[in-house]
Amino acid sequence: LAHGRSGTFSPPVPVPEAASRRRPLCAPQVRQLSTSAARPVSKLVKPPIQVYGLEGRYATALYSAASKQKKLDQVEKELSRVWTLLKDPKLSSVVMNPHTKSAVKQKAVNDALAKEKMSPITVNLMNLLAENGRLRYTPDIVSAFGKIMSAYRGEVLCAVTTAQPLDDASLTELKSALSGFLAKGEVLKLETKTDPSILGGMIVNIGEKYVDMSTKSKIQKLTKIMRETV
Repeated sequence: LAHGRSGTFSPPVPVPEAASRRRPLCAPQVRQLSTSAARPVSKLVKPPIQVYGLEGRYATALYSAASKQKKLDQVEKELSRVWTLLKDPKLSSVVMNPHTKSAVKQKAVNDALAKEKMSPITVNLMNLLAENGRLRYTPDIVSAFGKIMSAYRGEVLCAVTTAQPLDDASLTELKSALSGFLAKGEVLKLETKTDPSILGGMIVNIGEKYVDMSTKSKIQKLTKIMRETV
């Protein structure tokens, strides 16, 4: 990843198959995203966490560009809005169609973003995705950027699955219990969802910890023990 002017970023450019066999994978090709004369490559602002994959590389470059412009919160909000726009059937039929030319996709995206008065950073990202035929990765990039921003704010993501929605009292008690897993300065970001198939109890994912306290899991363990004793 390399940077040019402030507000621009340069994720890896796809390398032709023949060329990829001649180059080591650890040295991806990059290019400048700038409309003016080339300037010395500036240092990448390292994100608080590393996100892997194609979406991670774009999200990391975006974080660096937005950080330098002090527009992290603005870009995060804009990305959420961008994904909402791309889910519109009329726009989606154009930009998500693999047979539509890149130039047509770029124009459609630019027209949509112009109405929203997006920042140049976000516009540059979407233009690059359209140009490289990667608009379909937008939700993954939005998700990856969200993870980086959560880490930036010191948030610890916690996903809790229950058979039925939790009432306010149970939710408050759960938050209090989960706070015990947090280090000083960390903030709990709780996401809850329901899955009737777990029958009861709950499944908790917090940071790198996974705790399955569901009734379904307990029944499965009991069934296994009974079979082993027969």
